[in-house]
Amino acid sequence: MLRINADGIHYRELNRTIKAAVRDGETEIVLDNVNGQRYIGTGMEEDVLIRVNGVPGNDMASFMSGPTIHVYGNAQDGVANTMNAGTVVIGGNAGDVLGYGMRGGKVFVCGNVGYRVGIHMKQYQNIVPLLVVGGTAGNFFGEYMAGGVLVVMGMNRKSNQPVTGDYLATGMHGGVIYVRGGVDEHRLGAEPRIFDLDAADHELLEPIIAEFCQHFGHSPERVKDRPFVKLLPYSHRPYGRLYAF
Repeated sequence: MLRINADGIHYRELNRTIKAAVRDGETEIVLDNVNGQRYIGTGMEEDVLIRVNGVPGNDMASFMSGPTIHVYGNAQDGVANTMNAGTVVIGGNAGDVLGYGMRGGKVFVCGNVGYRVGIHMKQYQNIVPLLVVGGTAGNFFGEYMAGGVLVVMGMNRKSNQPVTGDYLATGMHGGVIYVRGGVDEHRLGAEPRIFDLDAADHELLEPIIAEFCQHFGHSPERVKDRPFVKLLPYSHRPYGRLYAF
């Protein structure tokens, strides 16, 4: 295991050091005192565990295709931008535009996330990206979603606090969104519809909930104490008539 003190290190130098260590055979790297350094894990393909103590900057794990990153705190914007594979676990809150264009891999956030999370997510055949939010999400959650699985749980929210903001799943034309505790229809975009879960949904959610609980110490019973609903798009080409005849 390699331990790096990131205090005062420019993000370029830090990322060069990480990638050089992995090329030399390191399989676990601990980053201490991270304070806004960007692009940690970006473009990396190796099977390596990166532990981040502190707050990583924008675009952590973007274009990533293999590593596992654990953040023991909050994360800034753009995490998992166009991520292909690997796992990201964030022990606190995360910022805006999390999982933009995400094409594979898994992201788990213990706390809340910002705006436009999970937008333009997509999938190809059996490569299905997964993004799980333990807390609440801001406006435009799942905007223009084309594939994958989004889960938002609203754990520990106040009784009058919504699970998501407005314009939920606006432009959604693929994938599925699961919301624990239900959805107010006035928060939806025009494209999704609300459905109750069937047996296949419960089978899909069971290991997702188990992994979420394993990462963050919740009990599955606590997560399941409120029912989930699912959002699906009513059309796979919601804007087709605007551009073609």
